[in-house]
Amino acid sequence: MGGPSKERSVSILSGKACYKALIKAGYDVIKIDPKNKNLNFYQYNANLAFNALHGQFGEDGTVQKILEKQKIPYTHSGVKSSHVAMDKVKSKICFIKNNILTPKYKIIKKILDLKNKLSNNKFVIKPINEGSSVGVLIYDNYKKINFIKIKSLLNKYKKLLQEEYIPGKEIQVAVMGKKALGAIEIQPLRKFYDFKAKYSHQAKTKHIMPAHINKNLYKKVLSIALKAHNVLGCRGVTRSDFRVINNKIYILEVNTQPGMTNLSLVPEIASYRGISFDKLVKWIAKDASINR
Repeated sequence: MGGPSKERSVSILSGKACYKALIKAGYDVIKIDPKNKNLNFYQYNANLAFNALHGQFGEDGTVQKILEKQKIPYTHSGVKSSHVAMDKVKSKICFIKNNILTPKYKIIKKILDLKNKLSNNKFVIKPINEGSSVGVLIYDNYKKINFIKIKSLLNKYKKLLQEEYIPGKEIQVAVMGKKALGAIEIQPLRKFYDFKAKYSHQAKTKHIMPAHINKNLYKKVLSIALKAHNVLGCRGVTRSDFRVINNKIYILEVNTQPGMTNLSLVPEIASYRGISFDKLVKWIAKDASINR
């Protein structure tokens, strides 16, 4: 839990909640907070790692590779699937290859790349390897671009993703093992479902469970989430983010380390299906293995 990523604060909350649930389940648990990337599990005599890390290092295949080398069974997705899912370009390539609809995109390596217009309409600029909407910018059109902000992001990340903005309902689907649990609709009162909307009580984001879409669309979005989970080779629990408009379903990304806080969506979806937070955490722990 915790860790060195920009999602450290959220990971601490996830870790605390999972720690309590694991204690209840009868596990002998210790909290490990890797503030840097040097992690030796041998010193803890661990026989299972419950990964509650979010973002880079914890979600991109790095800590998974360490656990594989040290032969420690761990939760959630493996090295390759974690890496591909975290990389928004690689995951998009995988979605397109498998006929899963995703917004049009291009890679931005320098400011001049923005002149080769992706769309005259609203668009999104975001880092390729971040989660929780870190670094996301939304522009109504090219005239409103803040080049200083984009230059700052380019200096930090070297390359960015420019993505067609898809309006419509914001739908998130939880997958647990081989089954899609359900779809929840998000209605943020802020401009979009950003970091504050996800993790702040003050942001007052509205959660509609089950998502308010017709039955056929509901079944279809569940089916696509499960397909995306499988084609990326994910394991354990994932949460897929979608935009739904005019009966079209666009996948934005798959999160291999979904939040496990009291405001998180996967526990809320699981609860609707009769799976308590404690049961969910216990299932994730039991699902742990090596070579994921």
